[in-house]
This record gives sequence, structure tokens and C-alpha cells, in this order.
Amino acid sequence: MKEEKKKKVKKPRGVAQLIPGKCIACGARCEASCPKEAITMNDKGEPIIDVKKCIGCNKCVKVCPSEALEIYYTPEELKILAELEKDKEALAEIEAEEMDEEEARIAAKLKEYKDVWVFVEQTEGEPATVSWELLGVGDRLAQALGVKLCSIVIGSKVEALCKESFAYGAALSYLVDDPKFLNYRTEAYRDAVCHLADKYKPQILLIGATGLGRDLAGAVATKLATGLTADCTGLDIDDHGFLLQTRPAFGGNIMATIVTERHRPQMASVRPHVMPLPERDTSRTGKIIRETLKVGRKDLAVKVLEIIHDAKGKDAVDVTAAEIIVAGGAGLQAQENFSILQELAAELGGVVGASRRAVDACWMPAECQIGQTGKTVGPKIYIACGISGAIQHLVGMQGSDVIIAINNDKHAPIFEVATYGIVGDVFKIVPAITRRIRELRAQK
Repeated sequence: MKEEKKKKVKKPRGVAQLIPGKCIACGARCEASCPKEAITMNDKGEPIIDVKKCIGCNKCVKVCPSEALEIYYTPEELKILAELEKDKEALAEIEAEEMDEEEARIAAKLKEYKDVWVFVEQTEGEPATVSWELLGVGDRLAQALGVKLCSIVIGSKVEALCKESFAYGAALSYLVDDPKFLNYRTEAYRDAVCHLADKYKPQILLIGATGLGRDLAGAVATKLATGLTADCTGLDIDDHGFLLQTRPAFGGNIMATIVTERHRPQMASVRPHVMPLPERDTSRTGKIIRETLKVGRKDLAVKVLEIIHDAKGKDAVDVTAAEIIVAGGAGLQAQENFSILQELAAELGGVVGASRRAVDACWMPAECQIGQTGKTVGPKIYIACGISGAIQHLVGMQGSDVIIAINNDKHAPIFEVATYGIVGDVFKIVPAITRRIRELRAQK
């Protein structure tokens, strides 16, 4: 009988409450951490706790930087706690049982989620290429998990993008097509994606790490209360079916692999040109699921007056689209020395890029910067001239088909990723290569 009584006793969890005078209005950390949406903020930035929703999970207490929250127990609950403290063995059994129940609840929740989703970014109906790149890696992930690859298309008169996503591997496309979504606005697009995610429960959600994608991904992850790994350079599935999200960390000095074990969807953003573009097959077909969403005035508070596209003048350089890049680094020593790279690039039909150090020295414009804090490129040929090969730079160009490194330091890290390496003076080698190309052209 005693053993049976022990099993019926449950450890009280209490409810969270605010300690008067201690809140510093830190920015609603407690509200963001609450899994039950039991916390709202008043005009002073202080939390108001709905005790009917609070489950005493202690998360808000842990994140509060000013220790302004505590767990409140009724006198009856305090009495039960005091009795349990006397019987350590019974307390340990109860805590273990509650832990098992929590793990079982989480496992059951995770099983509700399936499929790999890719958000198809578009502006005025023009899709971002990174969306098709993500469908390529998404297809690999979906096959590893044995689930469907799906696309999300949001906009006005954009059904054609659903069919285009089928050509790149999607089997299913969720479409929200409404004039209200003609232009991107954070709240409206966030609510549309979250509505779809709440209803259909994707296991993985991938978004391009563009300006628009970064804005949307953070908003969606916050509302869905899930994790988000930004600027991933690698995605894979482990033996447990979790998404392995690899990205540079600590300023690019190490590569970290992140796993979202207890929340869904598993979200990641990937820069353009990091993943290979899959082969387009127009014979592929799929199913379109149309969804409607009521958008209120508060969600359309921002009005788009004009869309200004990037300048495409005669002097504009798009390193991300180039098939041949001749890049210079600190080894070029001065701005005028980049002229030898310009000559080589002109002979090869390529463009000139630069490392961060060259851009910081104002030798080259920012739009030419390649690396973690610049552009990610994947040309057929990448010629690195006077670039040592810091990991921040390697992250942006290591996907190139052929890498040719020219450096006078034979121990430079760039040689570790180079297809071909030339140890020597860049001011002698680059002009020699240019002259040889001209000779070959003349012979032909």
C-alpha cells in the first residue's frame, strides 16, 4: 500500500510570478521563452502571467537577467514538497517518472512532423536562384528521411513558381496566392508560413540566407518557438534522423554542427551558391495545395512604395554569377597592383574579386568581397592571388570547381583547398600567365 501511495504522489510544479520592483524591462525574454504563451507584456515592459496556462516549467525564471521571476507554491504544495524532501528515494522516483513522461511527450510530438520544406523566395514574380539550390539539397535530405520534398510559394499570381519547383525536385507545393502578398512584408509572410507550418507540420524548413530570407527566417523561428541555424555551409541527416546543420562559428575559426533535438521544424538558412544547383527537369510534376489566409490591417501596416533593384551598370561586377574569378588579397600590397588581375580576368572572360583585407584597405569595392562577411561564390575557376586563405575567406569560395592558388608562402592555408598551387611572386606569375594566354590566342 505504501508503494502504491508513492506512485500517486506528484511533485508540485507551482506557477511563475513576478517579484515586484525587480523587472528591468529587458525586452520580453520571459515571454519568448514560455512554451504555453502564458506570458504577455504590459505597457511598462513587465510580464503578466496567466496562471491558468502556466505549467511551472521554470524556463522564464532561468532566462530572466534580473531574477525578477520566481515559482510560487501554495501552502498545500509546500507541504507536499517538504514531505518529499524527507523521503529522497521517493522524490528521485517521482522525478525520474516525470522525466520519462516528458521525454515520451516530446517524442510523440516530434513524430507528428514530416517532410522537408523549402521556401521559394520571389520578388515581383522573379524567383531567387538560391531557392532551387535548396531544393537540390532538400531532395537529398528528404530521401535520407524517406519523406516528401515540398515547396512554399507565397505571392500574387505566382502559381507558375509551384510548377517550376516541381522541375527542381519538389513533389508537393503549398501555395498562398493573394494580391495582399504582392510585395514582401515581414508580418504577413511570417503569418503565412507559420499558418502552413502549424497546419501541415514540416520536419525541416529551409530558407535562403538573402536579405529577405534572413528577415523572414528569424521572424518565423521566433513565432514557432523553434531553433534556427543561419548561414549553413553543410546539411545532412544523422543516424537518429536529426538535421545536422554545419556553419562557421567563433568568427569563422571553427566549423560547428548544430542539432535541434526537441523542437520542430528544424530550421536552417543557406547562402546563395553554397549548394549546387540541381538539374532542371520540366517533365516532373507534383501536387499544388492552395491555402488562403486572412490578412488584417495591422499586418499590412508597412506600405511598399517602390522596389529599387541593384545597380546593373557597365561597371557593376556580380562575382556570384561569374564562371571565372581572379581574386586578390593582402599580398597585392596596393590598389594599383590590382590592374594585373584585371588584365588576367579580361583575357579569361572573368571578373576580379577580393578578400576582406583588400576591401578593408579600400583597394576594391565591397561588392567584390568574397568570404563569410562577403559573397559566396562557386565559379568553374577561382584564381587566388596573394590570398593566405583564412577560414572566413575559404567559406565563401571553397565550392569552386577548380582553385588555383598563387602565394609566396608555401605554408599558406589556401594551398590546403587548392586544386593547383603555385609558390612564388604574384607580381611575376600573374603577368606571365596573362602573356601566355595572349600567345595561345595569337597562335589560334
